[in-house]
Amino acid sequence: MQPDPLFTLTGALCTAVILASAATHKVRAPARFSAQLQAYQLLPSALLRPIARGLPWLELALAFALLLPVSRTGAAWAAATLLALYAAAMAINLWRGRKDIDCGCAGPHQRQPIRPLLLIRNGLLVAVALLAAWQPEARALGLFDAFVVLAASAVALLIYAAADGLLANSPGLLKLIGR
Repeated sequence: MQPDPLFTLTGALCTAVILASAATHKVRAPARFSAQLQAYQLLPSALLRPIARGLPWLELALAFALLLPVSRTGAAWAAATLLALYAAAMAINLWRGRKDIDCGCAGPHQRQPIRPLLLIRNGLLVAVALLAAWQPEARALGLFDAFVVLAASAVALLIYAAADGLLANSPGLLKLIGR
């Protein structure tokens, strides 16, 4: 069964925006991102700097490639793999008992400690990226289809931003209510 192209396009657009946003956080604060990467203690020190410099550009390239029909499928698989690797890095550190480190998800101005809910979030992001990899049925797309893709993407991204904001601020909110 092939999905309607609206699902594939919405998945591609949402994944592209999330990757581009993540890349801009890393490009704006490269020293902070390098420190976050180092805190995970998963890479040899010789690889930290090249990966810290290259990863944002990879995310930007994938975001752009997701928007092009010719490269969408490969970019979607690569994006899903990258998001799964991020989840694996968090899972390894949670398993090690290192839940106090910053996940690097919330940008340069907000610290967000890793926790199991972020693994679920990344699992959902992987699913959205894989939706973009799914070959849709062939049909002509009209102006209304473009509106639906943009509207669905906007709603999905607003829900993502709200949920991510709650995840980032939940430790502080729990302190406020005495938990």
